Amino acid sequence: MNNTSEALLKTVVKAADDKRAEDILALDVQSISLLADYFVVMHGNNEKQVGAIAEGIIEEAEKAGYEVKHVEGRNASQWVLIDLGDVVVHVFYYSERSFYNLEKLWSDAPLVDISGWIAE
Repeated sequence: MNNTSEALLKTVVKAADDKRAEDILALDVQSISLLADYFVVMHGNNEKQVGAIAEGIIEEAEKAGYEVKHVEGRNASQWVLIDLGDVVVHVFYYSERSFYNLEKLWSDAPLVDISGWIAE
């Protein structure tokens, strides 16, 4: 496991959890995708929360010294994609998440145990 990308993953998960993101999943896509080491999928229950989760992740990543390469969908708040290089984050509005079902699309990717990074 790449320590740098794992540290970034931890930063993302903790930032998302701080903004009360729902059902956070981290997929290890290193062996099946050239795009990134990890995909992180989560949702918010309203558009304002989706925006807050995305902004919180961007803020914490930048604070930790990571480069935010690209952000897509920031204004619509239905699906915000945050490209952090080794980690790609998908923040969905809850109904959009089930529609796109990325977890099924990337079902070959093993889940990363992030339970230790999420507050109970």
